Amino acid sequence: MQRSVRAISLAQTIKVNKPALTSSYSSNSNNNTNEKLIASVLFERLPVVIPKIDPAIYAFQEFSFRWRQQFRREYSENFLKKSDARGTGDYQMEYVPAPRITEADKTNDRRSLQRALDRRLYLLLHGPSFGSPSGNPVWHFPEKVYEAEETLRKCAESALESVIGDLSHTYFVGNAPMAHMAIQPSEDAKKFPSFKRFFFKSQVIAAKKFNVGKCDDFLWVTKDEVLEIFPEQAKFLNKMIIS
Repeated sequence: MQRSVRAISLAQTIKVNKPALTSSYSSNSNNNTNEKLIASVLFERLPVVIPKIDPAIYAFQEFSFRWRQQFRREYSENFLKKSDARGTGDYQMEYVPAPRITEADKTNDRRSLQRALDRRLYLLLHGPSFGSPSGNPVWHFPEKVYEAEETLRKCAESALESVIGDLSHTYFVGNAPMAHMAIQPSEDAKKFPSFKRFFFKSQVIAAKKFNVGKCDDFLWVTKDEVLEIFPEQAKFLNKMIIS
């Protein structure tokens, strides 16, 4: 049975910052030894099919086509017959488009990559997360606390690899984080000191399924669904995630 999604905050107070511009971070850049750095991964599956055209755009394209047809060049019958003959032969195949609505869409199987084919999907995990209230399991992106990796991106790669097993079907977009947020200390500062969470983007390459581990549950969700799960961080996530 699929776990019900509950919106649980990852932090008590969030200060949103502009996307980080540096290409890497090392232990020398962390002036506050008590402040933790967290590498989180926005693991993204790009759209598989072209999204449906908005009716207004379709109407404009149809009007533009008909307008251009008025001034098209007319060819002789001999030329048109030759072009028609060139299109015949045994090599021709009938094109049958694949269905846009899959079985995963019909059953609302949000653990499947074969859903919402015209949208971007993002991987969410349910389990322990650094800074979660009372240490309870929460929904979060793949993450890892920075330790001794050469760069923060290496830390992000390690975070994703620990979840899906290997990175042979992934592509990390750039060396720099796409955004970051500074989390203020909670009431129990000794247990949860202030920390910074850096987000790296990685994309699915030529894969239809991943064996996701090291979590209680996982989801492949659209941007709208991400915002529903994290309402307190919706403003930040809406700017960071491209729909």
